[in-house]
Amino acid sequence: MVTSAAKPPKTQHGSSVSSIVYPDDHPADTEPGELRVSVPRKVAILGSTGSIGKSALEVVKSHAGSLELSCISCHRQLDLFEQQCREYRPRIAVVTDECNPKTHRWLSQSSPESWHRAAGEEALIQAITGPEVDVVVAAIVGVAGLRSSLAAVEHGKRLALANKESLVVAGELLLAAAKKSCAEIIPVDSEHCAIFQALESVELVDRIILTASGGPLRDWPLEQLEKATIADALAHPTWSMGRKITVDSATMMNKALEVIEAHWLFGIPAEQIQVVIHPQSIIHSMVEYRDGSVIAQLSPPDMKLPIQYALTYPTRTQATAKRMDWNSPQALTWYPVDPQRYPALELGFEVARRRGTCGAVLNAANEAAVELFLQSKIRLTDIAKACRSVLHHHNFASNPSLEELLEQDLWARQEVMRWNNSLC
Repeated sequence: MVTSAAKPPKTQHGSSVSSIVYPDDHPADTEPGELRVSVPRKVAILGSTGSIGKSALEVVKSHAGSLELSCISCHRQLDLFEQQCREYRPRIAVVTDECNPKTHRWLSQSSPESWHRAAGEEALIQAITGPEVDVVVAAIVGVAGLRSSLAAVEHGKRLALANKESLVVAGELLLAAAKKSCAEIIPVDSEHCAIFQALESVELVDRIILTASGGPLRDWPLEQLEKATIADALAHPTWSMGRKITVDSATMMNKALEVIEAHWLFGIPAEQIQVVIHPQSIIHSMVEYRDGSVIAQLSPPDMKLPIQYALTYPTRTQATAKRMDWNSPQALTWYPVDPQRYPALELGFEVARRRGTCGAVLNAANEAAVELFLQSKIRLTDIAKACRSVLHHHNFASNPSLEELLEQDLWARQEVMRWNNSLC
């Protein structure tokens, strides 16, 4: 049977609503290093056409017999989605953009009896909350993934969380729902997966150290950053990611969001979180304990490893990801973040301290500003400026409902547009 999230945790995290639990090392009928279940874990991959989704499909395929693909979803990339459906044969395939005429044509196509077509967010939520899904890989980019993430934990599913925005926007609501339903949240972000593996007890932690690649512009002269083009910002030296996330890496807004995510996931105050630049992307993050010991997780940059870990936890199975080559010389370096180069990072620490509606506002402002940049309407360096202005002028609420958070999300997007128009 699937490992139960209701088993007593090995450690008690500092946050009163933390839903990360540590079941026994492996079930009684499972050998270490082997995922053996009486029935396969049924997996839903939300956002299957994105980089995380594609990797998740490979992981599930490599674990045939122990993992079974139950559901996949996409928003607009219908040609690729159709290819995935025919190759991987999920039980149900859902296109969330139900207003798109192409979706209607896709729905009308005939399918093999082995899988069913559906459209709309409600159809997706219905699919992932039913008995045909055990684990939900939340890989939808942005706040668009919030409702499905929340629905998954409300129904006690294991949430393999790649959608950091769900925690950034509604961390308290998401974790409270997971605690109530005894759902597991296993982080898929490489940094938070590293912390999850290295963390023994929050009470013994001095600080956690998130590593950052520094993005494609880390070596540019500061005075040249205003001139960075879209192509410059998308030329990431290490990771292959979607356009929005790659721009976030260039501004380091992705790390600002990860600071907020770490705060919620592990119950760590902002003052105990530090970020360092690590160009090699081999050390995925570190935990420093009060005695000075530092525990790190290392591996080549390949998202299949944290995805596999989230799907098979607490068992470690044979890897589908790259392995370290210990016969080749390798230098690992790190250095502090320059706040002048990455002004967006401090916004993440501010939000982690203030909480409330701040996460929803920062995330929405950033999504809107990044879209303006990708439309060549603002400069890369304007993104952090727009986000700071909107964050500091919103109507703060300390204990917002989901409806209030979504209202602030809409307000922040509109405010970024007004901010941009004031510059024109």
